[in-house]
Amino acid sequence: MQKIKGIYAITPNEPINIAHIEALIIQHKISVLQYRHKRRPAVQTDKISNDQMKLNEALALRQLCTKHHTLFIINDDVNLALKSNADGVHLGQDDSRVKDVREQLGEKYIIGASCYNSISKAVQAESQGANYVAFGALFNSTTKPGAPICELDIISKAKQQISIPIVGIGGIDFSNQQKVFDAGCDAVAMINALFRPSKE
Repeated sequence: MQKIKGIYAITPNEPINIAHIEALIIQHKISVLQYRHKRRPAVQTDKISNDQMKLNEALALRQLCTKHHTLFIINDDVNLALKSNADGVHLGQDDSRVKDVREQLGEKYIIGASCYNSISKAVQAESQGANYVAFGALFNSTTKPGAPICELDIISKAKQQISIPIVGIGGIDFSNQQKVFDAGCDAVAMINALFRPSKE
């Protein structure tokens, strides 16, 4: 899991732009790319279903990540992770338990788990086979404006109780990322700071 470090990019919920994402990977030396696709209206002109759109985008991103030796993670969707040959899947609070997904995927896939501001969730996720955990929102987030804030000292305390990498998420940009690394995070997740920098 030595590659869970540095900048962990998460795609915004909009049609992907491969050229733009490739430029970001190169510019910021992105180590992990997570494809996060919530349901979007199908493109009416060609009648592509939402599932087919997701698969097409995931396959394109898989190819890009392979080219640049970037880990490719799928948000929430285990079946899509398998179909696109992703490196792993990230599970939120409402997703399947880590233990069940580990049994389904086997050992070669990376599993990440959202722990929000709960150290006990992180300890449990590690015990069930998670490869990394995510804490946040660390700052006010425009992606999830109502998300509870996870204080940075929780990261420092969690670091003493778990041995897997910690990813910080929520309102992180290039001006505050060092605080997150200093608190003990191995990687910082960014959406708007990368894809919509004018909105920060």
